[in-house]
Amino acid sequence: MLFGCDFSSAPTARKPIVVAVGEMADTHRVVLTGLHRFSSLETWGDWLRGTPAWVGGFDFPFGLPRELVEHLQWPTAWSALIARYAALSRAEIRDTFAAFCAARPVGGKFAHRATDAPAGSSPSMKWVNPPVAYMLHAGVPRLLAAGATLPGLHTGTHKDRIALEAYPGLLARELIGRRSYKSDDLARQSPEREIARADLLAALEAGQTRLGLRLDLTAAQRDALRADAKGDELDAVLCLLQAAWARQRADSPGPGYGLPQAMDPLEGWIVSA
Repeated sequence: MLFGCDFSSAPTARKPIVVAVGEMADTHRVVLTGLHRFSSLETWGDWLRGTPAWVGGFDFPFGLPRELVEHLQWPTAWSALIARYAALSRAEIRDTFAAFCAARPVGGKFAHRATDAPAGSSPSMKWVNPPVAYMLHAGVPRLLAAGATLPGLHTGTHKDRIALEAYPGLLARELIGRRSYKSDDLARQSPEREIARADLLAALEAGQTRLGLRLDLTAAQRDALRADAKGDELDAVLCLLQAAWARQRADSPGPGYGLPQAMDPLEGWIVSA
């Protein structure tokens, strides 16, 4: 199974975790076969554990910046770091990271991973807008509980469950630039954003990305993705395409799955960045 996951560290029925499931029709076409929604971390984790074999792209960070970890004198081995991090409360994470930022100059408050610049992603230590530090805290331990293998970082008990860090904004910006295509705020769910979603879908269906993949949708799926003003379903589909691209490169040099050979085994990397 191939899938992409739009993640929330505090999912609800109104803002669920969304998983887009697909399959390769041939070497250049990804067919969207379904969408799953999970209103709690527990049901999502149960689904991961109950699904026998998968390659998934997950929209949350798998690691912290090495600069931050070394400054805090936390473990620099990935598994030990995640165990240390998972034992913290969200309040402890916020206070620790806020103190780190407070001691740094304006314009350089956050530490960054090497993948942030090419991916255009937020630093994984951010606890607000978006709270990716909490997403790492909630998501990665559940991947480990499912026995997943995170290439370049961790070999799990299930080598046929492959978890990859994805980022929908990377693929979206390639196709529609900096145009906004989604908002959780009802007042900002504008016709312009709906047009941007339509343009993004048209580009995906036409295979206009450097990934060399074309998205196959039914008319009903296309209408639903365009109508989803929050963009959660579309973001899950973008992660699905990144997972498909990586799956085609499973046997590439280094960690595999298209990840760079020089990837930092503490920080991780966003596939296709």
